Amino acid sequence: MTNTIKYELDSDGVALLTIDVPGKSMNVITREFMEDLEKLVPQIAADDKVKGAVITSGKQGSFVAGADLTMLLEMSEMVKTAPREELFQAAYRMNKALRAMETCGKPFAAAVNGLALGGGLEIALACHYRVIADNPKITLGVPEVMVGLLPGGGGTQRLPRLMGIQMALPYLLQGKNMTPQQAKMNNVVHEVVPQDELVATARKWILDGGKAEQPWDQKRFKIPGGQGVYDPNIVQTFVGAPAMTKKETKGNYPATVSILSCVYEGHQLPMDKALQVESKYFTELLLGDVAPNMIRTLFVNKQAAEKGVRRPKDIPPMKTKKLGMLGAGMMGAGIAYVSAMAGIEVVLLDVSQEAAEKGKAYSENLLAKRVKRKKTTEEKADKILSLITPTTDYADLEGCDLIIEAVLEDVEVKAKVTAQTEAVVPESCIYGSNTSTLPITQLAKASRREDQFIGIHFFSPVDKMPLVEIIMGEKTGDKALAKALDYVAQIRKTPIVVNDSRGFYTSRCFSTYVTEAINMLAEGISPALIENCGVYSGMAVGPFAVGDEVSIELSYHVGQATKKGLGDAYVPQAADAVVEKMYLELGRKGKKNQKGWYEYPEGGEKYLWPGLGEHFPVADRQPSAEEVTNRLLYRQAIEVIRCYEEGVLLAPEDADIGAIFGWGFAPWTGGPLSMVDTIGVKKFTDECQALADKFGPGFLPPKLLQDKAARDEKFYS
Repeated sequence: MTNTIKYELDSDGVALLTIDVPGKSMNVITREFMEDLEKLVPQIAADDKVKGAVITSGKQGSFVAGADLTMLLEMSEMVKTAPREELFQAAYRMNKALRAMETCGKPFAAAVNGLALGGGLEIALACHYRVIADNPKITLGVPEVMVGLLPGGGGTQRLPRLMGIQMALPYLLQGKNMTPQQAKMNNVVHEVVPQDELVATARKWILDGGKAEQPWDQKRFKIPGGQGVYDPNIVQTFVGAPAMTKKETKGNYPATVSILSCVYEGHQLPMDKALQVESKYFTELLLGDVAPNMIRTLFVNKQAAEKGVRRPKDIPPMKTKKLGMLGAGMMGAGIAYVSAMAGIEVVLLDVSQEAAEKGKAYSENLLAKRVKRKKTTEEKADKILSLITPTTDYADLEGCDLIIEAVLEDVEVKAKVTAQTEAVVPESCIYGSNTSTLPITQLAKASRREDQFIGIHFFSPVDKMPLVEIIMGEKTGDKALAKALDYVAQIRKTPIVVNDSRGFYTSRCFSTYVTEAINMLAEGISPALIENCGVYSGMAVGPFAVGDEVSIELSYHVGQATKKGLGDAYVPQAADAVVEKMYLELGRKGKKNQKGWYEYPEGGEKYLWPGLGEHFPVADRQPSAEEVTNRLLYRQAIEVIRCYEEGVLLAPEDADIGAIFGWGFAPWTGGPLSMVDTIGVKKFTDECQALADKFGPGFLPPKLLQDKAARDEKFYS
C-alpha cells in the first residue's frame, strides 16, 4: 500500500503509477514519496505479470514540481548532528532510486501531463520513454540553480547525454524552461500528443515491445555534439563556460561551478559513477550557506507569505471586485493593469480625462505586446481592457470595495482626495495609500474611518516587481489588513507586512545603499570602485545606477522632508552636500533628464559622469574592495536591524523577503538578516563597531544586535 503513488495493473500487464501527493496542490518529492517509489520499483521488477509501467500524475496541470524544499532545508541541518557520509547518502537517495528504476529490467514510460520541474523532470528522464501532452502551459526544466543548488536526481548527467553538452548547459546553469515542442526538438521527450491520448500512447509503447534500456547504457553510446575531454567542441565549451558563468554570477553562486564540474567530470564516466559525482557536489552545496539561505527566503518563507501567514485568521475571505485607482500616473497605471489582469473591475481616476486615458493606454500597450508574443489573444486582451474605466468623476467610485491612492506625495493633496473619495464609496470600503514616504498614520487622519486605512506600497514597474509592502498605521484594523493581503494574493504578488515609520521599511533601508555610496564619493573613493563593488556584491544594480533611476531630484526632496520631519534628531551626512550640489548647483537630476551620476549618450551605453572626479576629487589612497563592499552591504543590514528593533518589522522573514524582492538586496545571501546569521552575529557586531569608529554613527550596532551577540543568538532560530 502506497500513499503518494496509486498503483493499478491492467489486464494487459501494464502498471499505471499515478503520482498524487496528499495535501499538496502540486506533486512534490517528499520522504514519503521516496519510500513509495523505492517500494514499487522492486515490486514491479519482481512481478512476472507486469510487462512495464507508465508514470503519470493525478493532479491537474502538474506532473511533479520538484523536491519539497522544506525537506532539503532539513537535510542541510543534518550537518550539525549527522556524519558527512550520512548526508551524502540522503542526497544520493534520489539518484539511487531512479537508477534502480532505469536498470530494473522492466520498461518505464513517463506520461507527462503537467509541469515537470527539477526532480519531476529527472523522474521523466530516468524513464525509457517519455511522452508529453501538447499543452503550451506545460514547462519542463531544472531550476535548482535558482535556489543555489544543482539538479540532484541525475539532471546534470541525463540532460547532456540526451541534448548534448552545449545545448544542455543553459538549462542547467540558468534554470531555463522548455515547452513540450522544444523538449521534442531537444531530444528530451519522444512524442508530443493530445492530452487525452497521453497514457494510451505510453501504454502502446510498452505493449509494442518498448526496451528497458537507456541510450547511455548501450555500447558505443556517444553524447550528441561531442564527447570526451579531447573532443574540440567539448574543450572549447569548457574553456569558455567558466568565464561566462563568472561574469554572470560575479562569483557569488557556487552552484554554477558545481554544475560545470558535474557535467565535465560526469560525461567522462559510466552513469553509475557519474551520478555519485553529482550527489557529491549536491552534498557540498547543502553543507554550504548559500543554498540553505536561498531556499529558506526565496521559496519556503516567500510561499508562506503568499499563502497569508500574516493574515488575521478569524476574518472571512475578502475578494476585491471593484477597485478605485486614484491617480493614473506610472504607478496608478501599473496597478490598474495588474488588477485588470486579475479580473478586477478598475475605475482609473485622474484630474483630467486625458491623463486618465493615458493611464489606460499603458495597459493597452502592455496587452498589445502580449498579443504580439502570443501570450494572449486579441479577444482576451479586449476583455481585460474593458475592465478599466478612465474617469475624472468621483461618483464613478460608487460600489468600490477597495481604493488605492497614488496621487502627488503631498499630505494636503492626499487629504483632499481621501475626503472626496469617502463621500461616495460604501462605508465598508478599505482605503489604501501607495505612498512610499509619508507615514500612514498621518495620512489616515484625513479619513473618517482610520481603522480601514492602510498602506499598500507597490514598486516600479508594477507589472514586473513582485513585492507589495503592506503598512499598518497606528489605528489600522485587522479587516483592512485581511483585505489588503487578499487583494495582493489576487494579483499574484508577494506581500510583507510592516508597521508605520518614516520611509516604512523598504524605502528607508534601500536609501542607505545609495547614501553610503555617496558618502564614500565625498571621502574621495573612486566612483568606479564603489559602483563595481555594489554590482559584484550581488546587488541588482550598482548604487549610482539605481540612484539615477530613482532620481537625484527625488533623493534631494526626500532628504529635505526627512530633515524637516526629524528636526534636531536628524544626523547630517556627507552625502547631503553632494546631493545638493548635484541637483541645485549642477542641475543633474538623474536618468529623467539624462544627467546624473551617469551620462546617457544618445544611441550609446551609459557611463559614469567624468565630472564626478572634478567636483569630488579621488583620493590618492583607495580602500580595498572588501571594505567598500562591506560598507555597502553592512550599512543596509544595520538599518534593517534598526527597523526590527523599533517594531517596524514583524519578523526576520519579512525583512529578508522585502530586501530581496523590494530593492534587490543580494539574493545569494538569503537577505540581510540571513547574511548576518551566516557571518556570525558577534563577528558582524564587532565589524560594524569598527566601521562606526571609522566612518560614523550609521554603522553603530543597535542594542538588539548587541544583545543577540552577547547571548550568541541568531535572528533565525
